[in-house]
Amino acid sequence: MQAVLILAHKNIDQVIELASRLSTDFEIYIHLDKKANITVDQSRKIKKITKGYISKYDVKWGSYSIVKATIDLMKMALNNNQNTYFHLISGQDWPLMSPAKIYEYFEHTNQIYMNYWPAVSMRKTGEPEIWWTKYYFNYDSINRRTTFGKVYHRLLLLVQTVLRINKLDKYGLKEDYIYAGQEWVDIPRDALEFTITYYEQHPNLEKIFSTSFCSDEMWLQTILCNSEFKPRIEKNIHHYIEMTEKHGSRPAILDEEDYSKIISGNYWWGRKVERPISDKLINLLDEKS
Repeated sequence: MQAVLILAHKNIDQVIELASRLSTDFEIYIHLDKKANITVDQSRKIKKITKGYISKYDVKWGSYSIVKATIDLMKMALNNNQNTYFHLISGQDWPLMSPAKIYEYFEHTNQIYMNYWPAVSMRKTGEPEIWWTKYYFNYDSINRRTTFGKVYHRLLLLVQTVLRINKLDKYGLKEDYIYAGQEWVDIPRDALEFTITYYEQHPNLEKIFSTSFCSDEMWLQTILCNSEFKPRIEKNIHHYIEMTEKHGSRPAILDEEDYSKIISGNYWWGRKVERPISDKLINLLDEKS
């Protein structure tokens, strides 16, 4: 068996449709943001489709709550010893080929599909990404996306840069130890079991990442890229993502204009998909598969 782990926070009916489509071939596990509005009927449908459904954390963008929700989903899926491969996606992802074809591919590989880069080598929004781990942040308490949160973030960076804060030094780690990448991953059982066990046996990592910014894009990469599993990592994650502004969102919400690019590539998943904007694209994909 293979498992799909879905992190979702809105568009509940679309999440139910996504889970239903994938459940023909995969076991489905969902974490739904605790603050999401969900009806009794929606909850009933989710429980019927999934093998595991939790709504435990009030997830905030850039906060450690995302890591906690992800780890809980991973542990839940690992409880079924028959699950051999695990796919972490968002509630706004969509299969770009038939679930059966995706499933078949992963029956014949033990690669880890996860992109990564050394955090010291990347700048995002004008900031060295390594700052997000070497400095202290508390975005489980502060909403980073509000105006206050944006000003607060700039002040944190200024003060900690002036004071030469380096949290990594406290735990005896060099900056080149930290890797980053996109959160989404397709990972075989042995690598996932290793990752969870290693994280639990090294509590200093939780102390580092629980006070970092966007640690959901670092914790998994850091563990696996410093392990014997690194040679098995394939950096092409076969996700179609347009990092442009469209339909008021970045990454772009995909629509029928993206169809030609999707079918000309080798993509398993697409992000972001949002009904009704993506209706025509979904119809085209259905006709193709």
